[in-house]
Amino acid sequence: MNNLPFPWLALGIGLSVAVLLLASGVLGVPEGYRLPVLTLLIDNEFGFFVTAIGAGVGINRMLAGDRPPGLQLSVIACAVLACGFVYLATRLWPGGLSLG
Repeated sequence: MNNLPFPWLALGIGLSVAVLLLASGVLGVPEGYRLPVLTLLIDNEFGFFVTAIGAGVGINRMLAGDRPPGLQLSVIACAVLACGFVYLATRLWPGGLSLG
């Protein structure tokens, strides 16, 4: 179980959720969303937690001395995706961040 590449798995799940959110029109106007806002927020929250945990698990593995190839890349990518999910959450939340 120690060799389970969870940061890579988290990265794959996070990218899948990000593609789902972007395909549903999350960066457009609220009237153009293809899914209800609550569904988008729940999906966004799931993606955030998965990628944040993936980054945390990867950092713990690196601090323990276990450094398989590509672990740093997956940790950085998970952290960037987690930040992206925070940005999307502020865009989705009613009365949140609006750049228009």
